[in-house]
Amino acid sequence: MPAAPTAETAGLAPYDAVLLSSFGGPNGPDDVLPFLRNVTAGKNIPDDRLAEVAEHYHHFGGRSPINEQNLALRAALQDELRRRGLDVPVVWGNRNWEPYTSDALAEALSGGARRVVALVTSAYSSYSGCRQYRENLWTSLDDVATRAGAPAGEHPLVVDKVRSYFNHPGFVQANVDAVVEAYEGVDPGTAWPRLVFVTHSIPDTMEEASVVAGASYREQHLDVARTVAADASRRLGRPVEWDLAYCSRSGPPSQPWLEPDVNDHLAALSAAGTTSVVLAPIGFVSDHMEVAFDLDTEALATARELGMSAVRADSVGVREPFVRGLVDLLLERAAIARADDAGLPRPEQATAGDLPPFRSVCAPGCCRMRAGVDSGRPAACSTDPWS
Repeated sequence: MPAAPTAETAGLAPYDAVLLSSFGGPNGPDDVLPFLRNVTAGKNIPDDRLAEVAEHYHHFGGRSPINEQNLALRAALQDELRRRGLDVPVVWGNRNWEPYTSDALAEALSGGARRVVALVTSAYSSYSGCRQYRENLWTSLDDVATRAGAPAGEHPLVVDKVRSYFNHPGFVQANVDAVVEAYEGVDPGTAWPRLVFVTHSIPDTMEEASVVAGASYREQHLDVARTVAADASRRLGRPVEWDLAYCSRSGPPSQPWLEPDVNDHLAALSAAGTTSVVLAPIGFVSDHMEVAFDLDTEALATARELGMSAVRADSVGVREPFVRGLVDLLLERAAIARADDAGLPRPEQATAGDLPPFRSVCAPGCCRMRAGVDSGRPAACSTDPWS
C-alpha cells in the first residue's frame, strides 16, 4: 500500500490559489481622502477630521508604504512556494483600496481557481484584525458571484483562511531576530535599553469582545512579548526588561482605548530614569503607516525630546522565518481541509508561547466589535449559519 501523502507531497490541495488579503493604502495624494472614507465608512466621521489623519499620509507624499510591502511579501511567498515545488498562483487584494479583494478573487476565478486559501496580513485576533476581514471576504464573494452571473446566494468560489498566527513559530522567530539585531546595533556606550513592544490600540469594548481560546487581543500580544523577550534575553546573554504600549488610537476622547500610548509610556519611563529604549512593533507585519508615522516619526521624536536614546526594531516584513512560517501555515490549512473533507483527525499545529493554536474556522459570533452585539454583516470562514 502506498504511503499516505504528507503535507509537502500533497501540496496545497484542495486549494488552487492563495489570496494575500490586506488593509490597503493610497497610491498618491488624490487617493488619500477617498481611501480614508473607505476605512471609516458607516462611522459618520466628517471630512475635516479625516483631513487631520490625511496629513500622516501627505507627510510621505500621499503614498502609503503598505502597497510596496505587500508586493514584496507576495513575491517572497511565490519564491518560497516555488522553492518547495508548489506551483500555485498568489493574488493580492485589499479591504480599503485598489486592488480590492473582489478584484483579486475575480482574478483567481478567471484563472481557474475554485477553492482559495486566504492569508491575512494581520497576525492577531480581534474585530479589526480578523472578523472585519472575513466580512470583507463575504461581500467580495457576493460581488464576484454577481460578476460571474451566478444564481442568487451562490458563490462560485470557496474561500478558507489560515488561523491567526501571532503565536506561530515563524512570526515569533522573525520578531526575536529583529529585536536581537536592534540591540546589537545599539551604541556600546548607551545604557542597556528597555524593550517597548508596540501594537495598534483598539477600543476597550473591542478588546472585551476579542477573547478567543481564553485570550483577548491584549493577552495575545502579552504572550508574544513574553516569548520574544525571553528568547532575545537568552541570545543576548543578559535580561531584557519589557513593556507593552499602544499607538494609532482614534475615535472620540470619551471612548476608552487600550493604553498606555507609546508616547505617554516613553515619558513615564523617562521620569522613572530610563534613558534608552528599543521599540519593537510586534503588532504589525510590515513597516506601513502606523510604523512609519506613529513610531518612526512621532515616537522617535518624543524620545529625542525626552533625551532618550531610541532604536526601532524591524517588523517581520519579508524575513525568511516569517515567510517560511506563512507557507507552513498554508500547508497546515490545506492539511486541515483534507482531514475535514475525509472525516479524519486534524494534524498538529505548531505554536510558540503559552497559548494554543487558534481556530482556522471561526466560531459563531467570534471577534465582534462589542461583546454581545453582532454587526449584522455575514462573515466568511466561520461556522455561522451563512457560511
